[in-house]
Amino acid sequence: MTEAELIDIAREGILTMVVVAAPPLLTGLAVGLAISILQTITQIQEMTLTFVPKVLLVFGSLVLFLPFMLNEMNEFWKSMLDRVIAGSTG
Repeated sequence: MTEAELIDIAREGILTMVVVAAPPLLTGLAVGLAISILQTITQIQEMTLTFVPKVLLVFGSLVLFLPFMLNEMNEFWKSMLDRVIAGSTG
């Protein structure tokens, strides 16, 4: 296996990780920002106000985006297996 192939595998792995992690992370970011703006406007500084909605909505986004996330990981896994098979036969 050459250095270029290793770099390509690492790049593909990192890209897959970012794509799979993006939906719950962006959901948490958006909810946190919205709640922070709400707290600033109303001057309510309750810590549980940020925690509970964030946990619920991140969990909801995991449930909602799970098929997409599994498909992305499955495609990555198939790509890695194809590389292993091609490397062992050639």
